[in-house]
Amino acid sequence: MPEYTLTALSALNGYKETFDGVALVELTDLAVVSIATPQGGEDALLKAVENNYGVTVPQPGKANLSKDGSTRFLGMSPDQMFAIFDHAKPDAVDVVAEKLKDTGYYTLQSDNWVGLRISGPKCLDALERISPIDLSPAAFPVGSVARTSMEHMGVIVYPEDADSFVLISASSSAASFLHAVVTSINNVL
Repeated sequence: MPEYTLTALSALNGYKETFDGVALVELTDLAVVSIATPQGGEDALLKAVENNYGVTVPQPGKANLSKDGSTRFLGMSPDQMFAIFDHAKPDAVDVVAEKLKDTGYYTLQSDNWVGLRISGPKCLDALERISPIDLSPAAFPVGSVARTSMEHMGVIVYPEDADSFVLISASSSAASFLHAVVTSINNVL
């Protein structure tokens, strides 16, 4: 009997392209873990995040980077945040649960999302064409996160610095999302 080996593929097959003043890269090892706060468990989760990651639980619309720079917590709504970090294996929930124990409810979201990093001096010009929110550093500084839409697709966006943003959208529409971002980049060059 033949033996088969399954090989994981990213939603956009490792897309990477550099344009004039803009780089666009798929984040192929992006781990996304949803963390929900148990009723009455706010203090326990807050202490666990502070003790194990050296950062506070973010309010909705805010993002906090762990003390060691490896994990970003996105405040998605009251009592829910996402932990975002580089991790290629399908055990990202175990990584979070090992640190936070039973202080939260964890759900693996990684395969539901596709991540893109857009960076460079012209990246904001490209994003302005498809984003209904003001992503300028004055209005949307590092430490911000938003759920919005770009070309009628749901997107989570946060800045890494003034010239770099991470865009996270549904993996089911990854090709359409990539096309929208690339088209916008080409329109500003």
